[in-house]
Amino acid sequence: MSGTDLLALDGEAGGHRIQGVPPTERRGRVHTSTVTVAVVDPESAREVSISDHELKITWFSGTGKGGQHRNKHQNSCRVVHILTGFSETRQSREKDANLRDAVGALKKRVAAALEAQDHDVRSALRREQIGSGMRGDKTVTIRFQDDTAKHHVTGKSISASRYMRGEMDELWS
Repeated sequence: MSGTDLLALDGEAGGHRIQGVPPTERRGRVHTSTVTVAVVDPESAREVSISDHELKITWFSGTGKGGQHRNKHQNSCRVVHILTGFSETRQSREKDANLRDAVGALKKRVAAALEAQDHDVRSALRREQIGSGMRGDKTVTIRFQDDTAKHHVTGKSISASRYMRGEMDELWS
């Protein structure tokens, strides 16, 4: 669905009350159910691009076992993402592999942080749209016994069968 299609469905966000008399009901009592609807953009992963000016790279001698080679050569690297403060350190014998691995791990951490941030924004939007989910907090009431669907925000009604087929544009205009 595109963004314009989501805007068209924005009027459906909120509580929906569905009423009907099931065929097994002998006394003709109306059964009511409530469902909440949220209209949000589909989740999509953002491509993380980190430019060189966002990174601070420092080279140092390794620590621990390894003898003269490890103590004399500065093959270990620490890469810091200046904007987020995340850092990754790699210590092995190959200088290029250390830099590549540290930058790759840093990209994964930044991507995970951005994804968590996007998730929080979507969750807040979803909570705002669905409300409490109680019966009184409703946007649409669908009554199958009367074959009516009423949109409480606009005050307009159409037949429930048309509403269930997706012909709900008249409710919003």
